[in-house]
Amino acid sequence: MSVAPNQLNPAAGKPYLSKLGDLSGLRPPERVCKLDRMGAAFPTRLSFMRLLVRRMSSERWQMKRGSFELDENGYGTAVYTAQLPDRAYSLIAFANPLADEDRTDRVIASAWDAAFVLFDGIPSQADIDRLRAQAPLQEAGRFEATDLVISRANRSLRLFEYVCDCLSRGEQPEPTRLNEVGYLMRTTAVYGNGKFGISDRSRIASREETQNSFQAEMLTVFLIRQFTFDQLEHIASCRAGGAPAVLAPSLKRSLGIGNATGLGMAPFVVSHPELLHHWFHARESALARVRSMEDISPDDVKRALELQQRAYQHVCEWQTSDADYRQRNQELLQDLLEIRHWLERADAGQRAGQLWDALFRHAEASFNLDGQELLCALLIEIYPEAAEGLDEMFHAHDPELLHITETVRATLERLDDQYGWTDDIDFSADEQNAHFWYVSENKLEPRFGRRAEEPGADQEMPVAIARDMAAFRDALRRSDPDQSLRVFLQEHPDYRHLARRAQVLGRYPYGEIRDNLIAEGCSPLDILRFKLAFFGAAKFDPKSSLWTRITMFQGAPLMSELDEPWADDWWLSVAPQNA
Repeated sequence: MSVAPNQLNPAAGKPYLSKLGDLSGLRPPERVCKLDRMGAAFPTRLSFMRLLVRRMSSERWQMKRGSFELDENGYGTAVYTAQLPDRAYSLIAFANPLADEDRTDRVIASAWDAAFVLFDGIPSQADIDRLRAQAPLQEAGRFEATDLVISRANRSLRLFEYVCDCLSRGEQPEPTRLNEVGYLMRTTAVYGNGKFGISDRSRIASREETQNSFQAEMLTVFLIRQFTFDQLEHIASCRAGGAPAVLAPSLKRSLGIGNATGLGMAPFVVSHPELLHHWFHARESALARVRSMEDISPDDVKRALELQQRAYQHVCEWQTSDADYRQRNQELLQDLLEIRHWLERADAGQRAGQLWDALFRHAEASFNLDGQELLCALLIEIYPEAAEGLDEMFHAHDPELLHITETVRATLERLDDQYGWTDDIDFSADEQNAHFWYVSENKLEPRFGRRAEEPGADQEMPVAIARDMAAFRDALRRSDPDQSLRVFLQEHPDYRHLARRAQVLGRYPYGEIRDNLIAEGCSPLDILRFKLAFFGAAKFDPKSSLWTRITMFQGAPLMSELDEPWADDWWLSVAPQNA
């Protein structure tokens, strides 16, 4: 087995593409940057949770629990520290009583079971005291530059109480009961990147461990997961009169952190085309490497079959109340069975050629989108080296200046090439203008309104890129083709951000969702699933087209297990067969 040589820089031995627009061997943007395919995404080796755990493991971060001052009901303060060679990050957890009537997953909530802050360094007692007053307030709190991430979470009451009761009686809970929920606590928000007065990303953007996407946020969630286990065992031990009450490690690993997430993620994907390109491009590059491989060994086929069986069990254990997802998962199981049958039929002659490419072509011709995208993730998982180094592209660069000396003709030619796909959309039709995106006044969160029924269209966010680029092209056609872009933009300043975006997209072809994001049939859930899959989330449980529940770090090693040789092998986790 070998990695495709055209994807490597021979001099450096690292993944390299001389031109970011070079898509040779990769699935093209017009195929993969579509809402329906984005809404079928699965986590891969390149997902942000996997990247974090891999780094923590390979660099041997020292993870430890510091102060742990909880009462018999689990209320109080705890501190967890990730010690790196040159610096440290600390999670400070504040658990407080919460009345049942105040418990909600909605972002408009003002009280939670627990609030968290990821602190840059090791906090002093003064830092902890300051944050004890501010963290429970979340958006209404006052924070400093050392406060990198804020979060809050609620217990999954029935499961938390069930497991706590089992442990207090000296028993282990049933694995099937754990799988019904998959987490003891779920976050309702994880805020980073300078939101609500916390530290700007610029403070950590140049650090090796946090320069890639959402690494500080993922570290926060990983440490919150550890807190849920420790809080649970502490309460159970108190109920048992001080006797040890420890949840079996295999059962702990089967539990992640839940999350209820909605529209807040969607505009981020639209407004960061460079990042979107990097995420797509890295995944597609890894897939292309695998598809180009020849002389596939029997051991590689065996590994593929092992992953197929894991994926099959994972989908069987996937609990969702959404009827569409339940039907899709039943069809996905049939595609997974076909993968097994296809691999079992593969002979030595097929293995001598590009076996994985042949399998993927079969999937493209026969599978639903869910099956195709799961196979993509599975193939990348077989070969760790196929994804090696590709995460180096995940961070964004400083914005470049707008080039305004080119002519209107040159700008229009570029736009016709980049956005010709919008010609198939009739923006005069009501169904193509059915929605608008806006920001709510009370929580400063994105919302998705119906244009004909709700006020606020005059405050529309710049998310309708397809419609706006079509209008930009029309305006250019009506202008002097030999006129400079500078003069055009002086006369039409509303198009300045679109001109900049088009120039950026010339370098980042995967950076645009090739669909109308205000159409009647647009489902924001597709955007959410794509981004969440890149986080590493799994077991999507949509509650509408606007929000979903997920699990994070389910199957991941525990804080004490990062040095285990299997610490990176937790793709599409499954419930333990026995505790």
